[in-house]
Formats: sequence, C-alpha cells, structure tokens
Amino acid sequence: MRIPKIKGIIDRRILINYQVDKDVLDTYLPAPFKPKLVNGKGIAGICLIRLKEIRPKGLPKQIGIASENGAHRIAVEWTEDGELKEGVYIPRRDTSSKLNAIAGGTVFPGIHHHAEFSVDELDGNYKVSFLSDDETFLSIEASETNKWNEDSVFENLNCVSDFFENGSVGYSPDKLNFDGLELVAYDWKVSLLDVKKVQSSFFENESIFPKGSVKFDNALLMRDIEHEWIGLKKIKHQNTECSMQKNY
Repeated sequence: MRIPKIKGIIDRRILINYQVDKDVLDTYLPAPFKPKLVNGKGIAGICLIRLKEIRPKGLPKQIGIASENGAHRIAVEWTEDGELKEGVYIPRRDTSSKLNAIAGGTVFPGIHHHAEFSVDELDGNYKVSFLSDDETFLSIEASETNKWNEDSVFENLNCVSDFFENGSVGYSPDKLNFDGLELVAYDWKVSLLDVKKVQSSFFENESIFPKGSVKFDNALLMRDIEHEWIGLKKIKHQNTECSMQKNY
C-alpha cells in the first residue's frame, strides 16, 4: 500500500555533502543500489530538514504538523524494469516527532528514530544538532555564503543543484523491502553554506568509512519550499540477510 500524497512546506533544509571512495560504498550499499559517481567519487551526506504544515494533500494547512528531521543519504543508481534510475539510499532517518517515529515503516516510508534536536538560526548563521535515543548524533555550524569550494568534485553550484534535484527519489530499508518516496518541489532553489564545523557519528565511524575515505565537499541551503511527498512502489530486498546487516 502506498501512502497518500503529502503536502507541506520545507521551512529549512540543509544538505551536508561528502565525497566518498567508490569501493567503500560498493561494500556498504545493499543490492540493487550502486553508487552514483561524480568525477570518480561517490556522494553521501545528511539532510537536516524542518517541515511544517505537513498533511495529506487536499486537507487544510491548519491541521498540518511540524517537525525537525535528519536523513543520512547516499546518491545511488539502480536498474528497475530494465531502466536505469537514480536517487538516494537512506539507511537512517531521525525525527523530533514521536508520531513519525511510531508511524515510520508503516504509515510513513522508512523506519524513523526519535531524537532530540537543537536549532539556533540567526542572521544567516545556523547551528543544528541532534542526539537520538540510541546515541546517534550530528552537529553542524554554518553560515550563508556565495563562495564556492574549489575542492568540490562538482564544477559549480548549478551542477550540484541539478544533481540533487534529479536525485529526488529516496529509498529506505524496512524488514522485507525498500520503501520509496519522491520529493516534488514546486520551486527548486538552493544556496551555499560555509561550514565552520561538522560532526557525524555515522561518517566518522571508521568501521563503515575507513580513515581517509570520506571528505567534506559542500553544504546547501533551501528555504520556504512548497512541496509534495509521493509514495512509490516498494523494491524488494535481493538478499534479505545481507541487506539487513548493512542497515545503519
């Protein structure tokens, strides 16, 4: 059963993006997913998103809910019905909403872990962090900027913007399937962030990402984006035991 179309506002979305060695992602990703490469590097990261007015499409925004959320993401490709597709594999989702945590994997696609979020935003400066009930954590300090990171594997802001707009389909693991969800933004627009500090228990876990295999690439900001979430057909695990071992 697919979820109904969900409508709302992306109040704030921060995308923290890393370059990752292809061989590491080849080992980590469950089938059928393979890393989507940019200049020979895989792309992974974390989405920190504050949603508001979230409700089934067609219902008034006054009944909508708000939440802070974090999603660990890896850009991937896979073949479905003979067609090459692209999007992101999402091994983990965290949320401030107890409702999302309870309904995740049933009403909402993907298992959601409950976490406490701390957010401080002022004059283009952002401090966002979360700590989940199982001690998974992330923190970032960043400021709005127009300066491009010359060490990025992307050529410029337009290239990285197109990369993520084209990869707006995400799949998350549950016990037997990968649950699919597509983000449809009515007006896609991103800007740059200058990251002063970032810490991630996931990307700093050397049992998954050996030392030297991960490098920060860029960070993006989205604000005030009206959007829809559309549920997609599930993809079955091709190897259940192997796939579950690789879930984070």
